[in-house]
Amino acid sequence: MPADDRKLRMDELGRVAPEAYATGLTGRITVVLDDVRSRHNVGSIFRTADAFGVERLVLCGFTPCPPHREIEKTALGATASVPWSHEKEALAGVRGLQDQGYLVLAVEQTVRAIPLGELEFDHHRPIALVFGNELHGVSDAVVQACDACIVVPQRGSKHSLNVSVCAGVVLHAIAGR
Repeated sequence: MPADDRKLRMDELGRVAPEAYATGLTGRITVVLDDVRSRHNVGSIFRTADAFGVERLVLCGFTPCPPHREIEKTALGATASVPWSHEKEALAGVRGLQDQGYLVLAVEQTVRAIPLGELEFDHHRPIALVFGNELHGVSDAVVQACDACIVVPQRGSKHSLNVSVCAGVVLHAIAGR
């Protein structure tokens, strides 16, 4: 490390207070979790959502909801900044977002999935990203209801990324545009 470089202190990071989070958002990205089972993944996605300015999380089906110590272990307080709601069925959540004008994209491996780097969209239109269960992915009914599917291209032998890692990759690519 160069002699004149150093790690920033917390007070130098310029982060907003949790209660001011929603008022400082510039983009409109919602994340939908379709039966994500791991509380650690849910907490990690909360923390990632906070980092990329996600407007809200919609936790669907049996996706665990805050408050829970295992969610907080990885969220590190992001459940206090990122608004969230619970929807009994992911399909109803997706249709509700579409009714509100959202472009709803399932993050899923399908025949016609658009590689993440090739995704083109209207940056003024709100987007909802649907992430699925750790074993089964986004449910078939939800995939069919979405406006399109996107996929993170991979080069290795494993068939997928961990859902919270995938959320980080996708949010970095989309929120950064």
